[in-house]
Amino acid sequence: MNDLSDYSQQLSLLIDAVGEDPFPGQLVGTLRSLVDIDDATVIFYPERDYPVVEHFEVPEPSQNSTLSQFVLGPFLLDPFYVAATELRFGLFRLRELAPTGFKDSEYYKNWYRNCGYQDECGYVISLGDNAFLNIALGKTGTRASFSAKQVKTLADVLPVIETLCQSHWGTASVANKAGSIDLRAQLHKALQHFGETLLTDREAQVINLVLHGHSTKTVAEKLSISIETVKLHRKHAYAKLEVSSQAELFYLFLDSLMSAKDYAGGDTLVAYMQPPQ
Repeated sequence: MNDLSDYSQQLSLLIDAVGEDPFPGQLVGTLRSLVDIDDATVIFYPERDYPVVEHFEVPEPSQNSTLSQFVLGPFLLDPFYVAATELRFGLFRLRELAPTGFKDSEYYKNWYRNCGYQDECGYVISLGDNAFLNIALGKTGTRASFSAKQVKTLADVLPVIETLCQSHWGTASVANKAGSIDLRAQLHKALQHFGETLLTDREAQVINLVLHGHSTKTVAEKLSISIETVKLHRKHAYAKLEVSSQAELFYLFLDSLMSAKDYAGGDTLVAYMQPPQ
């Protein structure tokens, strides 16, 4: 941890940057003056639109990068995003939010592993009217993790970070509302209905939980059914969807979501599986 004078100086610069383009980068710089951080990403979630990456480090988001794909749909499966939709705000470690078995999920392998994160702390900050901010702070070194002292330090400055972020992004959040299509609601609907035209209700429930990273055991607990019944539903669902693994299921979900044009509701697989005209 660096000394208080460094933090005070960085905080002064952050206050001056409210409402200006340098604010997200200065926000990360201020947090770095308190805690050693290997990587940071700041993502703004407007009330009705796709997420906006306000600050990133390496690798730079390009057309084919993980981040550029993340904001088009996979964010729906992110534990920090799910926490915000459940109105859970504050500072969290990934381990507090992720379901059991999350590290075996394809979402984890395709997002966190590609980022190189070994540990993550993240702020989830409400901006009002279903808009919120995620400040993701990562440790990428071998066996690196945030210490209890570092987590406490980040938690201690939450009130000032929250207030400044609400001041900076509050206007953008309000401006986003007027007359826009609720794209985030559409994506939630697509995930909710994924596979329902081909699967039974219970099979669809199992597949949805598997996509979110739940283990067979936690799926069984959530649905109040046996582990063997979960395995049977998953086997039948995989056969109907013509996939043989969780990886193939994940890619099928992403492909159907990304290819949906003018989505108005229902299962994205209906259009996805139609032969080309």
